[in-house]
Amino acid sequence: MMDVYLGDINKRYGELAEMSPERWELADRGSFGILKNYLTHTYEKLVEEDKIIQRENDGLFNTGLFTKNYELIYAYLEPNIANGSQPFYLKAFLTEYDLGRKGIDELPERANYFSDPGLLIFDANCRIKVQYSHILEDSKNLERLPLEVQNAKNLIPLFNGALDMMKKKVSANYRIAIPQYYNKTIQLLLPLCLLDQEIPDTALVVSKDPSGTFYQGHTCLTLEMAYSNARLIAKPESNWLQLI
Repeated sequence: MMDVYLGDINKRYGELAEMSPERWELADRGSFGILKNYLTHTYEKLVEEDKIIQRENDGLFNTGLFTKNYELIYAYLEPNIANGSQPFYLKAFLTEYDLGRKGIDELPERANYFSDPGLLIFDANCRIKVQYSHILEDSKNLERLPLEVQNAKNLIPLFNGALDMMKKKVSANYRIAIPQYYNKTIQLLLPLCLLDQEIPDTALVVSKDPSGTFYQGHTCLTLEMAYSNARLIAKPESNWLQLI
């Protein structure tokens, strides 16, 4: 949000979190870490889609979030006279009713992350080609796996066993696969259980090849990272991401 001045950032995010109450903080992300990530990337997508309304005296964009009464929340902007480096400042987060009281009827659309709903469903008929060197040999990525298995001599068969079990679980319940949006692409987050076959401890990131015949297994994320990434599209409802 480079062209919008937020003022007291934590106060602003606190106001939005109060209007749309859910889990917006994780231990390793600081205050409102998930919400900051969500709003920053949502704004970038809205800019890309040209869905931000900018007029001479005000501006408006759709946060994509809802109040507890399922009212969409909009960010209302006014010209930033005090600080010329950013043309607008965030005046308030308002509902459609609030904006109506200001005589505003034209409302911007939400960000759209996919045109093919089929990409949100894991195709169990497609094999997964895993980038083992990136996941298991890169020290920074290896740290995303449970400490107990990082130096295990049988890490590859352990990983493959978790991969096979995950495929069976997703085949039985397609909702286990959770979508995320990264680099203008829909990817799926799949739970891997390396220590206990009933308790996920890391998320495998996959995306379908353009041929539609297989998935590429790009990397693994901690559950905290997976939750924050997934929240950009929707609040994760699958049980395995509620364990964090």
